[in-house]
Amino acid sequence: MSTVRKAAIALAAVSAMALTACGPTEDGAAGGPGTPSASPTASPSGSATAAPSATPSKSGAPKKTATPTKPPKSGSTDPDYDVFPCSTFDVTFTASPAEPTTSSYLLKITNKGTKACRALGHPIVTFGDLDGQATERGAAPGIEDALRLEPGQSAYAGLMGGANDGKGKTVNSIALTMNTESDLAQTPLKASTPGFYVSPTKNSVTAWMNNAEDALSL
Repeated sequence: MSTVRKAAIALAAVSAMALTACGPTEDGAAGGPGTPSASPTASPSGSATAAPSATPSKSGAPKKTATPTKPPKSGSTDPDYDVFPCSTFDVTFTASPAEPTTSSYLLKITNKGTKACRALGHPIVTFGDLDGQATERGAAPGIEDALRLEPGQSAYAGLMGGANDGKGKTVNSIALTMNTESDLAQTPLKASTPGFYVSPTKNSVTAWMNNAEDALSL
């Protein structure tokens, strides 16, 4: 065989081996058709799809969710919600004779403070050095309907010692504290009541009222 022919056969063999080496690999092998593509997925418009991002507001800052408004405090729509019961620290006190035959006195308190307060229920009245206190006469309004006393305004109550039945005692002074529906310690307010007769079973006091006539007629 000639040298030229041998060279041609050798060249053909090398070319066949090169083609075999460049052929397709098995699925799943590196670079094969089963290997995921690292290139971005084309969008319908033909451009690559980028990762989603937060949508900024017009000002450039992220949008915020509105926070619900807190409900108002209970009773805050009531103009009296912050008006506290009157105590002896808030008022002045006087006692005036009303009806000598029944040993009655008109009790009067006046708001001496700078804020309104409420005169609750019945006054708490004690008789000099006698034990016990005046019994309550008549009904009193609830706390929401109690008298509101603006600075300088007054409230009244009628105190009855009772007719002289020979079973009671005479006292020359009385002391008053206010109903505050709490355990607030109060300093009693005293008033002079010379010769005030107190029956053990018929003494009584009305609830606070906004006028003297009603306080004495109940």
